[in-house]
Order: sequence, then structure tokens, then C-alpha cells
Amino acid sequence: MGKRYGAGRWILRDVDLHVAAGDVLAVVGGNGSGKSTLLRILAGLSRPTTGRVTGRPGETGYVPDRFTANDRITTLSYLTHMGRIRGLSTARARDRAGLLIDRLALVGGPEAPLRTLSKGNAQKVALAQALLVRPGLLVLDEPWSGLDASAHGVLGALIDEVAGDGGAVVFTDHREAVAGAHATGTYAIGEGRVTRRADVGGTDGRGTAAAVAEAAATEIVLTAPCAGATPPGPDWHTLPGVLDTARRDGSLVLRVDRRHSDAVLLAALQHHWSVDRLTPADGATRADSPTRADSPARGERGASRKVAR
Repeated sequence: MGKRYGAGRWILRDVDLHVAAGDVLAVVGGNGSGKSTLLRILAGLSRPTTGRVTGRPGETGYVPDRFTANDRITTLSYLTHMGRIRGLSTARARDRAGLLIDRLALVGGPEAPLRTLSKGNAQKVALAQALLVRPGLLVLDEPWSGLDASAHGVLGALIDEVAGDGGAVVFTDHREAVAGAHATGTYAIGEGRVTRRADVGGTDGRGTAAAVAEAAATEIVLTAPCAGATPPGPDWHTLPGVLDTARRDGSLVLRVDRRHSDAVLLAALQHHWSVDRLTPADGATRADSPTRADSPARGERGASRKVAR
């Protein structure tokens, strides 16, 4: 597959990209490398100049790199309207919109006019409209850009839910650390060509979410707020991303998928636990504080195969 505009230079050439159910793929590259063009083609918003895209699922969610929200309409009204366009009943669209607005903690709430939203909150609305109907393919262009810290973890959880439900996710980000934390595979664009980078977990070039989670595990050491009493707190085993729990020298030690570490830290802080230490998988201490952490942390079906050639 290739793409150019008019008689200009080739933006993309000889692209052969396979996206399978459950994949979370990152596309990295410099500004102007063609990342957004590739995503628009995947989402069906642009046609390739050569080649074709096959196997695109019926429900595709798309978040552009910039969501223009200059309308007077309220957020809830806009999302309800978009849900009806996507085939939902009015009641179902409102319920789904309200759930996503609450989950993303939109500043101003459901009645906030679109034109009053900051860049970060407009980005939350863009995410919500893409998830009103559970997508078989979710395409995200720089989705973390402008989001507040609490929404970072929510977005990671939403991505995991789409993949866990049999959908596929493709996103771009200019920070390779973000790509490594959230993706099961990474593609790089350079000079119009798309190449796959080596993945964690296996020699076949296809990583798995579990392998990435193991490789990106973080150890979180917590101290209960009430010594000697039954420790209050969530059921740690049920929190997304918690891989293992253990007791050590009076402390609770959690091994957590790094993509969910912020949400787990937030749950700990909300239940008044003290965060003693965070240690990445390689054993180097990232933070060591004997006192309570002083700030909160950051924070649907399709099994179709998608191929761009």
C-alpha cells in the first residue's frame, strides 16, 4: 500500500501492515513522517493511492490528533447525537455517553458546552465518541496529548478493555516510552516505509499483552494506615494490572503491570495507604519515600483481521 497527494512525494510506500484481534500496536516516527496519514487510511477516512485495506471491521473508532470543538452544543447532547448516528437508541446513547464522561472525569460535566472545553477536555470528548459503540478497531492519533494525569491511566485501561474484548488498537505517540508501556508491538515510520521493531515475548515478531506486562512490571511497596488492624483497602487481586501480591516485613508488595501502576497507586492513596517504594522490573529504585505519597497518580467486540498492503 502507498499514499501520496497529487503528484507530490510519496508519504507512504510499500506498506504491509497486519493488525490482528487483540493487538495493541504503536506507530512511532518524527513529525511529518506519515503517522497520521497511515491512521486515517486504517480508519477508512482516506484511500491509499496504491494497494488496498481489507478486513476492516464494521465498527471503527477514531480519535484525530486534534479535535475541533467550537459548537455551542453541550457535551452530552453531542455524544448522544453521535451515538444515535452509530445506531444506538437515544436512551442507550445518553447512558453510554454519561458513563464515559464520568469515567474520563470531564471538567464541567455533561452540560459543558463544547466550545468552552480546554484541549485536554476536548480530547476526552473525542475519546468518548470513539468508544460509544464498542469498536472492532480503535485508531488513536496522539491520544495522550493534552490529557490530565488522572486520565492517562483511564485511557490505558480503556485500550486494554478494547483489546481484551477482541478488538484491535493502533495508536501513535512521539514518545517511544509511551509506546513501549502500552503496546504489544511497535512500528516505526521513516522515509515513507513502515518497519516492525522487535517485540517483547517471543521470537516470531509478535508480542503478547501478558509478555509486555511482565517485562514492564513495577513493584509497589505499601504500608497500611493502621498498624495491627485489619488493613482497609480494595481487593488488590481484582484491580486491573495487579500481577501478584505478597507480604514482606509488615508491608504489602504488589507487582503491577506498569500500564496500570498509576491507577493502583490512586486506589492505594484513596484508602490511605502509604507508598514506601516503587521499583521497576530491573530492580532500580525509581522513588523511595518513607512518608505518604503527596499526590495522586494518573488515574469494547471484533475479531476481524485488518491488513494494509
